[in-house]
Amino acid sequence: MLKRIAITVFVLCCLMCAARAEVTVGAARTAEYLPMLRGKRVALVCNHTSVVDSVHTLDMLLNAGIDVRLILSPEHGFRGTAAEGQTVDDSVDPATSIPIFSLYGKKKGAARLAELPDDIDVIVFDIQDVGMRFYTYYINMIETMEWARSHNREYVVLDRPNPWGMKVDGPILDMKLRSGVGRLPVPVIHGMTLGELARMAVGEGWLEGKAGTDSLRLKIVTCTGYTHSTRYKLPVWPSPNLRSMQAIYLYPSLCLFEGTVMSVGRGTDSPFTIFGHPNMTTADSTYTPTRFVAAGKALFSGRKCVGVDLSNIASEVLIARGLNLQYVIDAYRNKGMRRHSKEFFKPFFNLLIGNRRVRAMIESGCTAEEIHDTWREDVEQFNERRKPYLLYPL
Repeated sequence: MLKRIAITVFVLCCLMCAARAEVTVGAARTAEYLPMLRGKRVALVCNHTSVVDSVHTLDMLLNAGIDVRLILSPEHGFRGTAAEGQTVDDSVDPATSIPIFSLYGKKKGAARLAELPDDIDVIVFDIQDVGMRFYTYYINMIETMEWARSHNREYVVLDRPNPWGMKVDGPILDMKLRSGVGRLPVPVIHGMTLGELARMAVGEGWLEGKAGTDSLRLKIVTCTGYTHSTRYKLPVWPSPNLRSMQAIYLYPSLCLFEGTVMSVGRGTDSPFTIFGHPNMTTADSTYTPTRFVAAGKALFSGRKCVGVDLSNIASEVLIARGLNLQYVIDAYRNKGMRRHSKEFFKPFFNLLIGNRRVRAMIESGCTAEEIHDTWREDVEQFNERRKPYLLYPL
């Protein structure tokens, strides 16, 4: 009995030590990448999350004498203050006078990158992602990788942990529904860091466009102290409406409401931890969205919404549930929402979930479990397919 207790205590201590293990992000490992950047003209794909102990990666590079010619900024802009989907114009960083080339301007994708100056030797990517197929930062990575390959340029990813790296869940994208919120044939929760995803995109031949004379010269600067079971708390919130780990753990499920008539709490102090609608009934909370900078134009601004507050669900429960369709199903079948049944789903829903089948199954009365079973085998196959590209222990 005492031996069993001792073993249990030892295991718990190991788990506690693992939980406290310090993660060092790729950007902090300067000895691994500064030598390869010296004497080269660098374009840095970055935003407000590109920091190491409150020091921006741009400043680290400049202080090390690296010739950063251009900043490439994603959705939400270089400072991370623009609302979701908001067009961001080119500008100049006032602190460094370096031009900022927006990847989320009036033009996007290949059309925008065709305007990228060609006096760049290497592109460095350093942005914190949240691990969802419909979160747009990885798309900027893929598109700039394609530019680098077509122009025979080097590409360096300064890797960062995936806060959803412990889970793979959701349907794989039907590539007929490829869009600005879905680019690669991966599940909604793909469970990979962007460094791993970059490796997989190259290895699986997912990069598009004409290749140069060489294959992409890709370098991943890995994290240390990170595994796919690490519960990594983001030091900087990745976008204006993801402002807590609770919101990030609810994001794969609640983001689907963006393709419906429902509110996800934009315009409140707790976006992506609640959902509701002015006509909902038998729910457990109320809230009134207001318009403010981080939310842009909030849905139902100034109107009281009846909804469901999910802020107190334990994070481990949310992780275990993964992509949980029960919230959407409950809202769709809510008595007060019956008058909205025909317009409840918008075309955007299919782009977010990545296929047309899920919406049809919800409308036909299927349970969350029945729908989840439709992608179980695909997830298992994806887990096998991604193994050669993983950089960190599971």
